[in-house]
Amino acid sequence: MEETYLLNLPGVKKKILAGGTGPLPHFPPGTKLVFHFQTLLDNFERTVIDDSRLAKRPAEIFVGKMFKMEVWETLLTSMRVGEVAEFWCDAVHTGLYPIVSKGMRLIAQGKDPLEGQKHMCGMGNLFHYNSTGYPELDELMRTPQPLIFIMELLQVNTDPMSYQRESWMMEKDEKMQTVPILHMQGNALVKQRQFREAASKYKEAVLLLKTVQSREMPGDIDYINLGRMIIPLELNYCQCMLELEEYYEVIEHTTELLEKHKDCVKGYYKRAKAHAAVWNEKEARKDFNMVANLDITLACLVRRELNALSELWAWEETKKNQGEGNV
Repeated sequence: MEETYLLNLPGVKKKILAGGTGPLPHFPPGTKLVFHFQTLLDNFERTVIDDSRLAKRPAEIFVGKMFKMEVWETLLTSMRVGEVAEFWCDAVHTGLYPIVSKGMRLIAQGKDPLEGQKHMCGMGNLFHYNSTGYPELDELMRTPQPLIFIMELLQVNTDPMSYQRESWMMEKDEKMQTVPILHMQGNALVKQRQFREAASKYKEAVLLLKTVQSREMPGDIDYINLGRMIIPLELNYCQCMLELEEYYEVIEHTTELLEKHKDCVKGYYKRAKAHAAVWNEKEARKDFNMVANLDITLACLVRRELNALSELWAWEETKKNQGEGNV
């Protein structure tokens, strides 16, 4: 039978849904906690806001590392490995959840969790922005309320050498030293034609640089130089996505890149290839022409690409018309 009881923290109740195994673990500072979670509104429908299983990756926090949702550390360190528990938390503990949720959603999408934030504390960001981009999170910002968290503790790792340090645990110098290592690892994986693994390395390096850049003043020389360092990594990532035939991913990333760097020839070229692959003829021609306009030495290459595409598109159109005539 489920039993509800209070934790040693006002405004928190715990209900064990499935017991874990063994004794309660020891949680020294730096312990890595891996867990799945669901977040529900405390209403009659118990509306689900977030579910880490839908994102197909568990969440992770590190004990004593100033995670924004401090109450989660209390909840998780009350659990055994394998335990599933439901926690009711009063609004006093859930005020920053919209920011935490937005960050986790961006991470699940492979984006920078600091996207859109200025260099200020979490609560400062909460009041600085009117919208998180998610209506259900915006409502929680306007009206803080109790939330229910259903958590399953999957793993407790107390060995700091058994896992890579997460980017938010690194100092600036450590992040900058890690970027070229990830770049080289990505290049080595490309040579082995392990494009998905290589893309992961490039994306991780981009995330580190964006995290450092978010702490600089836009327009300053350091901010600009960091932006320039991101370009080749983004282009390498997009090339991997082209090889993996993830064309819409390429279009999304190159478009974001070109909004900031309008003279990036390779960005236009890779986006043109992606547009061509998904039969966006008008967009592909426009991007190929931009390549030729920005770099005259590539005019012959662009001409060959356009001629090949014209033949392919004409062949497809003929094939389509023949098919319609046979109906």
